[in-house]
Amino acid sequence: MDLVPLVEHIGEAPAAALFGLLTGAVFGVAAQRSRFCLRAATVEFASGRLGDKVAVWLLTFSTAVVWVQAAQMLDLMDSADARMMAVPGSWSGAILGGLMFGGGMVLARGCSGRLLVLAATGNLRSVVSGLIFAVIAQMSLSGLLSPARDWLAGLWITEGGRNLDLLAALGLPKAGGLVLGLATAALALVLAQRNRIGAARLVFASGVGFAVALGWALTYALSQVSFDPVQIESATFTGPSAHTLMFFLDRNAVLEFDIGLVPGVFIGAMLAAALAGEMKLQAFDSPSTMRKAMIGAALMGFGGMLAGGCAIGAGVTGGSIFTGTAWAALFCMWAGAVATSMLTRDHAESLRV
Repeated sequence: MDLVPLVEHIGEAPAAALFGLLTGAVFGVAAQRSRFCLRAATVEFASGRLGDKVAVWLLTFSTAVVWVQAAQMLDLMDSADARMMAVPGSWSGAILGGLMFGGGMVLARGCSGRLLVLAATGNLRSVVSGLIFAVIAQMSLSGLLSPARDWLAGLWITEGGRNLDLLAALGLPKAGGLVLGLATAALALVLAQRNRIGAARLVFASGVGFAVALGWALTYALSQVSFDPVQIESATFTGPSAHTLMFFLDRNAVLEFDIGLVPGVFIGAMLAAALAGEMKLQAFDSPSTMRKAMIGAALMGFGGMLAGGCAIGAGVTGGSIFTGTAWAALFCMWAGAVATSMLTRDHAESLRV
């Protein structure tokens, strides 16, 4: 795609924000209609079932892997230049942060991406939890909590000044990632058939994965025509939530992909919910629910920043390019969420959103 005319007309930073807005809108529509949620999938798994929520998550994850790996084979992107692959990763951060994030999303009844989607539909619980998440994430990035995050992340980092490419480390061929994605997609479709998931929901679940690939491809294409360095990235919500919050508080903040992503998700989800007649104001059920949600949001804010990404950023976006610490974080998010769900023994309530 020729982005030169667009970049020359509006500039590199606005173009990046526009691509973030587009990626976010696709993500928001697809996530709202498919009810995609890692928290719901892990809680369902903890209850001993491989139901519709696990199937939707697996289909989203596998779709992202298939699209991204296919894009790499077609030279539409290069994961070696991606920000999360080109810098050292933290194994300790992935493990500790992943466990915290997993537990937090069960308490908050939604991961950070799901909270944003629900907030767009009128869920006031998610608005409160999302704001706490964004504030704690910002404090962990450059505020009072940043020294603790830096110390924990520095306990165990990847070698060689870069993150670990799992495909290369395992000696798999270039098509190995694509094959793994297709196999996972087949498993997801088998589970979908067993749970009688409708075609429309499957299409939208695939759309969430496509949004991740879209973000990768757009930022890579922009980096090829920009004079200044451009971060090659895609959907994630820990850093972008903090950056978007500061964008509206700091007059000197600049446009970037992150600044378009969060509003894009909100707009997309709100339009999808409005067209489906699913806009509805919802509040906390009880003071105890509110306390758990606030604690969970804080755990996600710090844990996500420590892990190098949220359930989407590490779990799907980082996983789709086989970043070593992203896969470690994803595994620990599942472990933390399953353990928290079993300890709270509140599966029925936790499955509600």
